[in-house]
Formats: sequence, C-alpha cells, structure tokens
Amino acid sequence: MAKFRKKKSNSSGAISTASLPDIIFMLLFFFMVTTQMKENSLFVKVTVPQATEVQKMEKKALTSFIYIGKPHQASVYGTEPRIQLNDAFANVSDIAEFVAAERESKNEADRPFITTSLKIDQETRMGIVTDVKQELRKANALKINYSARWVEKI
Repeated sequence: MAKFRKKKSNSSGAISTASLPDIIFMLLFFFMVTTQMKENSLFVKVTVPQATEVQKMEKKALTSFIYIGKPHQASVYGTEPRIQLNDAFANVSDIAEFVAAERESKNEADRPFITTSLKIDQETRMGIVTDVKQELRKANALKINYSARWVEKI
C-alpha cells in the first residue's frame, strides 16, 4: 500500500501586529512634538474692542492680518502705535507690497476671496487706521474685516 503524506506549507505564518499600536503612538508623539501651530509673533499690544454683532469668518486661510497697536518694548520702539505685517514692523507705504505678496502666495482661484483683517488695539487713534485703509484701497484690497471680541447682549 502507498503511504500518504501531508504537504508541509513553506509559509512562516501570520505577521504579528502586537507592536503596531506602539509604532502608531510613537509616530503620533513625534508629529505632535515637531509641528508648530503658531501664526505670527505679536510685537504690538492688541486688545480688540467689544462688539455685540459679529460674524465668524468662514475661510481663515484666505485672511491676511494687519496688526496696529503700541509696541510691547516701548523703550526700544517708542510709545506711538505701530503697524505689524507678519513678523515685522512696517510703514504705511509697505502695505501695498504686503498685499501683493499675500495675493501671490494664494491659489489663483482663491485670490478674489482674500480678506484683509485689521486687528487694532482699542486705544489706537483713527488717524493711522485711516492711512492703512487708504493704502489698502490703493492696493485694491477692498475686502476688509475688523476683529472684535463678542459680548453678549443683556
């Protein structure tokens, strides 16, 4: 009589997934530590005024911010209100160049939807704000937003 033998498989078996959660948590921890969520470093004091009628912005990625207020380091930069564009102080004449650079950094389809948000300290006089608005008008940046804190009506 003939002998029947079982075929032995040459596979090594299933891959162990016991260490998979450790690897995932290691990657998660790495990306949490190395990612920076910072927008801009503020060099001016900005306490936005209160408002009762506000709207939340839909696309914050299409917003360029201009900060106006007194510098944090008054001994170095003085006590007069200054304009901050991104991470540097600027003059009113630099606003047109800033707007052009912000437009170039955005996708061409999104350029008509770019909004310029003015974050202005509540103690700042309107003279510098008017100058900024005139420069924005010259640069054809006509969508302007004023940042404010929401206060509930009583």
